[in-house]
Amino acid sequence: MTSWIRFRQPHGHIGFGVLDNASIAEYDGDMFGDATPNGKHWPLNEVELLSPCMPTKVVALWNNFHALSQKLGKAAPSHPLFLIKPPMSVIGPGAPIRRPKGYSGKIAYEGELGIVIGKRCTNVSPEVADDYIFGYTCINDVTAVDLLNEDPNFAQWCRSKGFDTFSCIGPVIEREFDWRNASVVTRLDDVERQNYPLSDMIFTPAEQVSMISHDMTLMPGDVIACGTSIGVGSIKDGSTVVVSIEGIGVLPNQLAAARPVEAAAQ
Repeated sequence: MTSWIRFRQPHGHIGFGVLDNASIAEYDGDMFGDATPNGKHWPLNEVELLSPCMPTKVVALWNNFHALSQKLGKAAPSHPLFLIKPPMSVIGPGAPIRRPKGYSGKIAYEGELGIVIGKRCTNVSPEVADDYIFGYTCINDVTAVDLLNEDPNFAQWCRSKGFDTFSCIGPVIEREFDWRNASVVTRLDDVERQNYPLSDMIFTPAEQVSMISHDMTLMPGDVIACGTSIGVGSIKDGSTVVVSIEGIGVLPNQLAAARPVEAAAQ
């Protein structure tokens, strides 16, 4: 298995490489292009893990699992239903989810599989779409729920999901991953809240990449969040959400406790 990872070294150096047991074999160049090992190794316990890629956009799907579709009483879509999350929303494992300033409403987690694009992708067919997938990662697609329908005239999907820190991604990009035999498990403060099979997806990863590439160009490092299934819930300030997928790894993030008004004003 080949797991690509990004990290920050204690003195501030940011690098990337391949996970090698309890260390990272650092590479130079471009993760999605000409990457070559430089001979340096960094112990995992001495670095800060970052989001494994820096997407120009996160394409987040809705209603892409049969079980949730049936629960909601929605018909399976004929084309992926999606929204766009900005790159500023992306954080890595262990980084805090920050409550938007002035927002005191409900914040929800969604544990999901993420597809990482490996090369520029436009109008590709389903038959060759796998060639454009660099690998897979875990995602927590966070939502400020009360903002979604704040204005009855317009559902605010991008606003409610696009805040800084609302796309938790990591810990690695796994290149050799069999999604058909894997499940997404989401735990909230050590209590299991989601456990669903990826084989229940309405659109396969290849179908998602193909169809979305006909709507927009996907760039190396872009991420498609494959949507979630049953078990979405809210996060209290100070609570920790852990999204895990066997074969990829574990993605923990805590919703930072709200700061007092006096502290927030400083």
